[in-house]
Amino acid sequence: MIRPARPQDVETVVELIKELAAYEREPDAVRATSSDLHAALFCDNPALFGLIAEQETAGGVVIAGFALWFLNFSTWLGKHGIYLEDLYVRPQFRGHGHGRELLSELARVAVERGYGRVEWSVLDWNTDAHAFYRSIGAEPMDEWTVWRLTGAKLARVGSRVVSENGG
Repeated sequence: MIRPARPQDVETVVELIKELAAYEREPDAVRATSSDLHAALFCDNPALFGLIAEQETAGGVVIAGFALWFLNFSTWLGKHGIYLEDLYVRPQFRGHGHGRELLSELARVAVERGYGRVEWSVLDWNTDAHAFYRSIGAEPMDEWTVWRLTGAKLARVGSRVVSENGG
């Protein structure tokens, strides 16, 4: 079953984010706390949204995976789109259709709301994910390279812009 994230899911989603980071070979990179995630998902005007995949087990219903997403905007389409920040299904629940169902729900939301697309990034070495996404009809955007400013470099560039603008 796929459903919207609820406040009581936050602790588990943070655990899953840490599992995802370990899978992506960055186990010490997660700085997000439960408070951060709760504030982002459940504030008055959230900019982050979450979906939960549940699995029935002998011990009851458990969270098998999640998807976190936010809106982007295409100036070419003149429409919002969904950017899928993270999609993760715990290894023991893979092969049960949870990833496909999470993506299907995101696509349904996009269509229902008139959004122009759903996009996400995948690590180059994650060939299993590449195969999965191709199997649902997604296409890689090979001609684009993701760029990023973070930390001290972000602060340095941001302070330059402020001082250049007289701020």
